[in-house]
Amino acid sequence: MIPRYSRPRMTAIWEPANRFRIWFLIEAHAVDALAELGVVPAAAARAVWERGDTPYSAERIARIDAIEAETHHDVIAFLTELAERVGDEARFVHQGMTSSDVLDTCFAVQLSQAADLLLEDLDGLLAALERRARETKDLVCMGRSHAIHAEPTTFGLKLAGFHAEFARNRARLEAARRDIATCAISGPVGTFATVDPSVEAHVAERLGLTPEPVSTQVIPRDRHAMFFATLGVIASSVERLATEIRHLQRTEVRETEEYFAPGQKGSSAMPHKRNPVLTENLTGLARVVRAAVTPALENVALWHERDISHSSTERVIGPDATIALDFALARLTGVVEKLLVYPEAMKENLNRLGGLIHSQRVLLALTQAGVSREDAYRIVQRNAMKVWETRTPFLGLLKEDAEVTRHLDATALEGLFDLGYHTKGVDAIFARVFGDAKR
Repeated sequence: MIPRYSRPRMTAIWEPANRFRIWFLIEAHAVDALAELGVVPAAAARAVWERGDTPYSAERIARIDAIEAETHHDVIAFLTELAERVGDEARFVHQGMTSSDVLDTCFAVQLSQAADLLLEDLDGLLAALERRARETKDLVCMGRSHAIHAEPTTFGLKLAGFHAEFARNRARLEAARRDIATCAISGPVGTFATVDPSVEAHVAERLGLTPEPVSTQVIPRDRHAMFFATLGVIASSVERLATEIRHLQRTEVRETEEYFAPGQKGSSAMPHKRNPVLTENLTGLARVVRAAVTPALENVALWHERDISHSSTERVIGPDATIALDFALARLTGVVEKLLVYPEAMKENLNRLGGLIHSQRVLLALTQAGVSREDAYRIVQRNAMKVWETRTPFLGLLKEDAEVTRHLDATALEGLFDLGYHTKGVDAIFARVFGDAKR
């Protein structure tokens, strides 16, 4: 991922220094386990730690790269550089193991590390959404279906819905993290013929992983497919909230707006512009994250016990998807925290259709008064269409309609235009989402 959309902590997970450090830990812990079994000398295990456990500096990484340029094999290059440091005892490193044992176990660690950061990101976003939701819980605004005015809701209720969605996403990511955190040290074609299962168990325990039940030389890619699919779902939720804000910032609506910082410029040509650039950017980044899902799904169908058709895509989608989503979640949190909300514009939009937003209440009141639903719908719609065409207030038209006033007098009709009717369930919904609607 390009630096523009990267944050240091997530990027560091995918840097060579971290990857080689994990490779070293896998190999060193494996040698420890082999020493406990008596397969290799205990002195060799100590030598690996004492001479090989140094930071993967730029110099070390450059040496590994130089060896790989000749061998065209990254794991062999790593092992060769390690042998140069450890000496003769290095012949006991990688005993009975395959490259996939190292690569797949390392990838599991990296994805687990990435998931931990993403979970932190989600916690920050959830906190911001809850704070703004409670702040605007009773702020009545227009609810829309098909982008057309439907019935009133509150802005806090909109945000509470997004909070519930991202809470579900957090639970999904926790499950995906557990599923991806598996270790494979099972040797060629995964039979443990050349390495004892206790070695895998030892390495898994040291790295905070779970042994893979059946690793056919590679960890089955259904785990990875679910992980990236989960990232894709989270990205879609990011886009849904970003799209909501973009629509509400339109000039004709302008109920909310991204914070516009002092000195910020909206257009190179038009000095008046205040564009929703952050949420537009989030919409684009969501597409990048979701683009990783299809390759991850296609990686599931590897040939027989293994092939490496998955390898190239994972070297791209692992860093790119996690780095992009990390950046997107942090940016979205900032947007929510600083989001400008305009109550007067919300009030103006509520009144824009002359009271049509109360049409269902009139419909229901007529049915309660004895009118069939079909006739009630016809009567109400007939008056509603006049409002669309003439901009005449809906209540006035109803008061002049003999079919309406035969069943509902002026006082009853006026009572049907109370906004409070539409918000009486908000506390109950907040209690479901946050537990305590009074907080």
